[in-house]
Amino acid sequence: MTSVAEAIASALSTGEPREKVKATRALARAWRRGDLAWDFAAPMPERPAAVPGLELLAPRHMAKRKKGGSQRAAIALWHSLAHIEFVAIDLALDMAGRFGGEMDQEFVGDFIAVAADEAMHFTLIERKLRTLGSHYGALPVHDGLWQAAHETRHDVAARLAVVPMVLEARGLDVTPPMRERLLEQGDNGGARILQRILDDEIRHVAAGARHFKTHCQTRGNAPESHWKWLVNHYFRGSLKPPFNDSARLAAGLPRDFYAGVA
Repeated sequence: MTSVAEAIASALSTGEPREKVKATRALARAWRRGDLAWDFAAPMPERPAAVPGLELLAPRHMAKRKKGGSQRAAIALWHSLAHIEFVAIDLALDMAGRFGGEMDQEFVGDFIAVAADEAMHFTLIERKLRTLGSHYGALPVHDGLWQAAHETRHDVAARLAVVPMVLEARGLDVTPPMRERLLEQGDNGGARILQRILDDEIRHVAAGARHFKTHCQTRGNAPESHWKWLVNHYFRGSLKPPFNDSARLAAGLPRDFYAGVA
């Protein structure tokens, strides 16, 4: 029987986007059916397989995306979102595969489910890109998202603190204004995609916050103060307002958590 770690490592080692989506969905189905052995001996790759033809740049070398309603601006927006969701598949898979052996089945199941959601988000966005005459890989993308995973690869608490509770939580702040701009431009279909992503991301951040708090409590760490220490230690950016306080609260991140480090 294939182990859960082997199945996750295989999906992480798949670079072609459609094949990655298929592998992630197959993994989620196999997990739900109980077809994967609970074994984490298989190592996770140092980084996921490269996407064929995708140009990765350092964040400082990326051109600023122009706002507006032009076709070019729309393609740039949706391509950027496609990249975020594609990397999010790998972030969720690596979370489950790298740390599953020290956590529990609920943790692994939650992040496999997150990976399946991210695969669905990517598919929706890639389909949107195609309607605009483009595709994922048509533009350069920045390589900063995986850096957070690499720097927290040794500590599940650090990974939870930075990835779902900072990076994904930022999506809760920026997605509603993006959705409103699309509605103003008459892109109702695009706005529906963003609303679906927002709804799912609240659940994703909530899963990360829940497992972080449980992990802290079992080790005698105060969740708020430990989160602030980890963010100051491992997160290279800064937490910038305005915050979507209601969405963050729904995801288990009350303002007391992040106000002091913003």
